[in-house]
Amino acid sequence: MKTLRLTQLFFLMTILSFGQISIQEKNALISLSNATKGDSWLKPWDLNSPVDTWHGVKVVDNKVVSLDLDFNNLDGTLPNEIGNLVHLEHLSLFRNAISGTIPTSIGKLQALKEINLAFNKLQGAIPAELTTLASLESLQLFMNELSGQIPTTIGNLSKLKILELYNNNLSGSIPQSVENLTNLQILVISSNTLTGKLPSNLSQLKKLKSLSVFDNQLLGTIPDSIGELASLEELVLSNNAFYGDLPTQMVKLSKLKILLIGNNSFKGELAQLGKKFPNLIEFDYQNTKPGGVLATLDTED
Repeated sequence: MKTLRLTQLFFLMTILSFGQISIQEKNALISLSNATKGDSWLKPWDLNSPVDTWHGVKVVDNKVVSLDLDFNNLDGTLPNEIGNLVHLEHLSLFRNAISGTIPTSIGKLQALKEINLAFNKLQGAIPAELTTLASLESLQLFMNELSGQIPTTIGNLSKLKILELYNNNLSGSIPQSVENLTNLQILVISSNTLTGKLPSNLSQLKKLKSLSVFDNQLLGTIPDSIGELASLEELVLSNNAFYGDLPTQMVKLSKLKILLIGNNSFKGELAQLGKKFPNLIEFDYQNTKPGGVLATLDTED
């Protein structure tokens, strides 16, 4: 009988300790549920059950390290308490109906590697506090209603591989500090109201595979440094106000598969450009305003 009681006690202690997290973290999750109509979620939480059983919550060593509530009908705002999930490495709230602003308290989540708040109704500016997250590798805020400028300190995110901010209402110029994102592989900032020129020195972005800035109000000539993007496979410049000759250095983009430059004012015989890139599978130059020096992109023999 004594052995049975000890076994039962051990079993009970195991249940109580498994998945147990700090009160601060649990309250942060409850605040998120309350702020986004948790009772109406497609997969609601049973707040009386252990946290590690809650849908989308991953607990490791009694710490919440991942929160994935994609396609779950969250409707409301992000509470400031979300900044108390200090061990969070992955935050994904993709395709919900979250409105309001991104709380500045998100800057407290220094362990974050991935943020996906895309396909919501977020408004206001991208908080500069986001650019203090030194471990961040992926930032996806596309398909929202964000406004204001891209933070000038975006270049502080030295580990960033993916930056997707397309389909918002962002304005101002592309920060020059983008040049410091030497690990960046995907940069998509299309369909905003960005103005000014492309950053002049892109040569440090050796790992960049996709650069898309279409459907903005960008102007000026394309910098010669674009030819140094040795890994580039996709270049989308359409629907802007770029002009002049395309730099001859572009011919060095031997991995280029997609080149879309239509609805600009580039000079030259643009129809011949496709022959300069051996791996090209999609090329569009329609509705340009040709004239001037031929855009032959010839290399030296």
